[in-house]
Amino acid sequence: MTPNHARRRTEGFSLLELLVAMMIIAVIATLGFSQYRKHSAQANYIKAQDDLKIVGEGLDQYYLKHNAYPDFGSYDAMVDGNSPLVKENLIKVGMSATDPFKQPYEGRSSRNTYELKCAGDPSNPDDAGPIIRTPNGFTANTAPKGEPAGDAGAKK
Repeated sequence: MTPNHARRRTEGFSLLELLVAMMIIAVIATLGFSQYRKHSAQANYIKAQDDLKIVGEGLDQYYLKHNAYPDFGSYDAMVDGNSPLVKENLIKVGMSATDPFKQPYEGRSSRNTYELKCAGDPSNPDDAGPIIRTPNGFTANTAPKGEPAGDAGAKK
């Protein structure tokens, strides 16, 4: 009876061993998911900066050609297919009027200036606050806390 009992014992895992293995997997998955969310938030913030940069550079190029910025009352009008920025190929067709955080971009321009704005991450306003672009450049956080945006991997 003893040899048979020993053989059955080596054929599978005990309930305790399975629970320990499942706990280890759960801890690793939790850590991985939190890192995924952090990097996803950074990517969304950088995408919003890039979108505002593209439209801002289009407005700057328009200014160089016409000696004035076009009059727009909203960001939607700037990226619309009938916009002079799109018609003159200063920005790409199909630019989204919604930021990566599912909020509308804000923007306006007049003959002498413009302002483009992304409200930032509504779920994390301390680390990913508003981004504002004017003819003078950006005034905003650079990226959510973590690795700096653009300097990831740069040697100092």
